[in-house]
Amino acid sequence: MFGLFQGTPQAQAPHVVLGTPIDAAIKGGQSEAVFGCGCFWGAEKGFWRLPGVVTTAVGYAGGSIQQPSYDQVCSGRTGHSEVVRVVWDTALIDFSDLLKLFWECHDPTQGNRQGNDRGSQYRSVIYADDPGLVALAEASRDAYQTLLSSAGFGEITTELRSNQTLWYAEPYHQQYLAKPGSRPYCSAQPSGQRLGEFAGSAYKLDPRVWSSYDWTVAHCVLRGENAPIQLA
Repeated sequence: MFGLFQGTPQAQAPHVVLGTPIDAAIKGGQSEAVFGCGCFWGAEKGFWRLPGVVTTAVGYAGGSIQQPSYDQVCSGRTGHSEVVRVVWDTALIDFSDLLKLFWECHDPTQGNRQGNDRGSQYRSVIYADDPGLVALAEASRDAYQTLLSSAGFGEITTELRSNQTLWYAEPYHQQYLAKPGSRPYCSAQPSGQRLGEFAGSAYKLDPRVWSSYDWTVAHCVLRGENAPIQLA
């Protein structure tokens, strides 16, 4: 699907938490998409904790140059967004579940910023090549817009696109919040609105999973464990 840049051996190190390759091509029974919702440190942790997620990786997508560096992306001149690649087991978790996390974990109405982080690299995006995933993302967006409008929020600015190249971020960014000595930082500003059923949704996760995320608190992913959510 995505034009994954095969970087240095360090960039291809296994996932710090899940132990899976972060750059592996998807296998049968798996699917992938790329999400941008502010600083990619916290966003990645939010996704890797979901049961059924096979691997995650942070990177840059949606821009105009090849092999961008973090400094180049942060200049705001390359057009890239800080993103998270998510690969999931379609038998265990549905794209609907991932979309629920995506919409709820940040404020998708803030344009080129998220909280105190400002610049086009922090814009809200969903990139997927499967037309079915794109259609589901559009349906979820429309449903979430209804919730946000009722709560007094503005228009969703999330960018939905296909055929985007993902460039892996530098090794120290991968699973950053799970590494010793990491700075606990997340820019996400959740709206507090919970996405329910929408056209085409087919949630697979146990509803109890969502109690691990408190969207009434900004940056709430920082307060959770690094390990994937497990239900008793």
